[in-house]
Amino acid sequence: MSIVKSNSEIELIRESAQLVSKTLGMLAIEIKPGITTLELDKKAEEYIRDNNAEPGFLGLYGFPNTLCISPNNEVVHGIPNKKILKEGEIISIDCGVLKNGFYGDHAYTFSVGEISEEKKKLLDITKKSLYKGISLFSSGNRVGDVGYSIQNYVESYGYGVVRELVGHGIGKNMHEKPEIPNYGKRSTGKVLKEGMVVAIEPMVNMGTEKIIQLDDGWTIKTADGKPSAHFEHNVAIIDGKPKLLSTFKFIYDALGIRTDEEKPFS
Repeated sequence: MSIVKSNSEIELIRESAQLVSKTLGMLAIEIKPGITTLELDKKAEEYIRDNNAEPGFLGLYGFPNTLCISPNNEVVHGIPNKKILKEGEIISIDCGVLKNGFYGDHAYTFSVGEISEEKKKLLDITKKSLYKGISLFSSGNRVGDVGYSIQNYVESYGYGVVRELVGHGIGKNMHEKPEIPNYGKRSTGKVLKEGMVVAIEPMVNMGTEKIIQLDDGWTIKTADGKPSAHFEHNVAIIDGKPKLLSTFKFIYDALGIRTDEEKPFS
């Protein structure tokens, strides 16, 4: 059963989501060649606790860290480690926060120094597909409308959309109904209603959509070894329309990027 939130609950989710946004913004200036993903993880944990919240992923289902950090051909759920980041890599950072009894959870794929044009295009198309999906998250539409819009856009560029991992409702639990696949058929699936809050998160591979899981029980990689990108926002249906509870503004402020991509959903 999908969980519809009250206005006060949505505001509490927004507070948690905004702390995730600020955490990712803090990390943005730290991501450079020479730093390890474990160092980034420790910085994030300290920042979240300093802001009177708990890391949402740490211990969740047994996950050992604050951040899921997935470089290059890792799709999601990468475990932070002592490996040094190198120029030209890309890394997805997925972060969760628990504050005042509610979760926030979103992700951004960062460049490490200067990256290839091929990787830039992958990141650009994946992020644009996120907003394609968000634009269909409105009262009266269906889950399939969101997934179709993402899949149709991504596959028009020859990329693969991961099937086994999907977006989800969010609130007092990290993962709630409804599931939000990044693929689907229009006019199918659950009807979207006022007060729903979800995490929409396209996971897009440069090559095949097929994935494999490593022996650590967490890390997901592309089956063909090609790069993957992952972007995620928390979104609520308010007055029938999609409204962002999270933001990439803090990342863009840190990196000196100017964009109005979030304006339609603010």
